[in-house]
Amino acid sequence: MHERRIPEMLRHAPAPSVRGFAVLAGIEAVARGILISVFPIVMYRALQDAGVISKVYFLIGVASLFVGLLVPYLIRFVPRRWVYAAGVIMYATGALLAAFGGPFAAIIGLAFTTFATVATFVCFNAYVLDYVSKIELGKFETSRLFYSALGWTIGPVLGVYLFGWWRPVPFLIAAFAAVAILVIFFIMRLGNGKLIAKSRATPINPFSYFERFAAQPRLITGWIFAVLRSCGWWVYVVYLPIFSVQNGLGEQLGGIALSISNGALFLTPLMFRFMQSHSVRTAVRTGFLMSGIIFVLAGITQGFPMFAVLCLIAGSFFLILLDVSAGLPFLLAVKPSERTEMSAIYSSYRDVSGILTPGAAWMILLVAPISGVFALGGIGLVSAWLLASKLHPRLGQARIAIEKPMGMADESKAGALA
Repeated sequence: MHERRIPEMLRHAPAPSVRGFAVLAGIEAVARGILISVFPIVMYRALQDAGVISKVYFLIGVASLFVGLLVPYLIRFVPRRWVYAAGVIMYATGALLAAFGGPFAAIIGLAFTTFATVATFVCFNAYVLDYVSKIELGKFETSRLFYSALGWTIGPVLGVYLFGWWRPVPFLIAAFAAVAILVIFFIMRLGNGKLIAKSRATPINPFSYFERFAAQPRLITGWIFAVLRSCGWWVYVVYLPIFSVQNGLGEQLGGIALSISNGALFLTPLMFRFMQSHSVRTAVRTGFLMSGIIFVLAGITQGFPMFAVLCLIAGSFFLILLDVSAGLPFLLAVKPSERTEMSAIYSSYRDVSGILTPGAAWMILLVAPISGVFALGGIGLVSAWLLASKLHPRLGQARIAIEKPMGMADESKAGALA
């Protein structure tokens, strides 16, 4: 019997584990975390105009939205493993272009890394939903945050420090991390054998479910929460480093601020307890109101740039509270039979916020300084607080420990940018 089992074992790879996926997420956090605070500086050095930078981010955001919608159709014709691998290779290519190229190459590098993030995000979520059972999704989310926290906490400050020491270093580290992702991906054999030779289900067209989405106000409200929260991160991640440089606070301050904010990921268990002891509605409203007020305060204190930076850092802690709580109104409103379909629509919040924020900033910067972007972001967050008043006071009390499917999982500040 033992001899008969061996060929069977050789024909099949072990089922991918929660830990394996968490390791992939952790290495991706290194690749993205070390560049997230560097790209705004690179763009500012290349273009020297926050308005033009907003225009570039806007156009890349529009293109990224189309890329995200095209990936499911591409998977019909190209095996998912090769789409994922191509995305990882594109990320490494974009990092190398930004490392050694001129201003135009830096823009192309930013576009490549953004498109790569979208493509791998779609494929990674599909793999997780294929291999991680529903009862283990909560365990996976905890593991993913644990393995990713270090990359997102140290990466931003290390990136700007190394960038100041020798420009190509953070990009080379990101490219090396991308190669590591690719190696681990193939070791896990996610694309081999009967486990996942090809996605069996027909890729979902999000537009085919838009009518049902539009007919459910609770889903629309939850999606708006996700968009506005992501817009807050966009304001923080992109425009804080530029603001720091413009006001003589140095290129490294943006990375330091982002690392401090990401350090609050280690406080998420306490935030979850706060939500459990009160309610989803209270947590969501608290996050939007406090972050909105603090961002507006940062916007109206232009004469005190360091105070504005401290305000933005304080506001970002409440954005992380929203990362913990603001996805639940959508999740709890989704019918179990429509989770896969609606998650495809929900995931568009990343790209929509990547269009709205730089587009609005582009307009604001025509008539106001960059602090006006902070104030506008704060107003958007406060508007979400008003909208959240419509949430049921007991929303989620009986289901607050429900696991989030990865199609709807949020990546906090990472969700804003490549």
